[in-house]
Amino acid sequence: MPWLDEFITIALVHLVAVASPGPDFAIVVRNSVAFGRRIAIWTSIGIGLGILLHVAYSLVGLSVVIKTTPWLYAAISYLAAAYLLYLAYGALRSGPGGPNPLNQSAADGNIQRAQISTKKALWIGFLTNGLNPKATLFFLSLFTAIISVDTPLSVKTFYGVYLAFATGVWFCFLSYLLSTSKVANLIGTKGYWLDRVMGVLLIGLAAKLVWI
Repeated sequence: MPWLDEFITIALVHLVAVASPGPDFAIVVRNSVAFGRRIAIWTSIGIGLGILLHVAYSLVGLSVVIKTTPWLYAAISYLAAAYLLYLAYGALRSGPGGPNPLNQSAADGNIQRAQISTKKALWIGFLTNGLNPKATLFFLSLFTAIISVDTPLSVKTFYGVYLAFATGVWFCFLSYLLSTSKVANLIGTKGYWLDRVMGVLLIGLAAKLVWI
């Protein structure tokens, strides 16, 4: 496999990037706490699908256009920041009277509480990742500094599918971990405080997108 070294490099760089706290991490934690495992997993799938959006425009060179067009990059940044603030508002409103925190029934997948639809969860994940300009920079770096220009389009497409799949699997695993009985018991009846912390984190990430 002539591109094995390139693939291993991409996989390692992606592992570091996906494990770093960011909007995707915050929204998966938030939805795990507020709505349970099933919704968090659908959110994770949406995040994985959002990766395909970045891959698609990177394959045709649009990531370079976005990065080198200040007004377009700024517009995406402001739109992403506004969306994160919208998500943060919902998280900060969590309280004892809102969605119940995780419990054993949540860990078993039987969530008896306020819910959102799986379609909405999917869109939340997709938009959170798809509107993240930091992801644009990541794929710009990936397709210019790591992936060779001589790499066939079919191989680049395989890389993209792998990145989307690996991202979805990582966050599905995180969703499962957060909804296990031990973690649920750790969160206990004060789970809404973690929800609020994620809200503050989302505000911080929104501010970082605009001012940095």
